[in-house]
Amino acid sequence: MGKKSFSGGLSSLLGDTNKPEAIPAAAEPKENSKKTVQAPQADAKGIETRATFIVQEELLEKMRAIAYWDRMLLKDIVNDAFESYITRYEKKNGEIKEAPKK
Repeated sequence: MGKKSFSGGLSSLLGDTNKPEAIPAAAEPKENSKKTVQAPQADAKGIETRATFIVQEELLEKMRAIAYWDRMLLKDIVNDAFESYITRYEKKNGEIKEAPKK
C-alpha cells in the first residue's frame, strides 16, 4: 500500500483562514416578531401562530401521553383542549368579545 500524504493539513480543508472576512452589519429588528405559518390544511385549520406557555409538568406529561396514544401531534391536542374550553365558556357566558388592542 502507498503512503498517504497529509501535507495539506487543516488549511486545505478549511481554506485560507488568514483573509479577514466581512462581518455583516446587525440586522434591523422586525416590527412584529410574531411568526404565523400556514397550516398544511389551511381551509380546515386556519392560520396558526407560535406561542409559549407555562404549564404544570403533570398536565404536560398527560397531554403528551394522550398525543402519543391517540397518534396525534401535541399541538393538535392543545388546540382541541382550547376549543373545548372556549365552547364551554361561550355556552355559559355568551360570545367572547375581542380584547382591546394596546
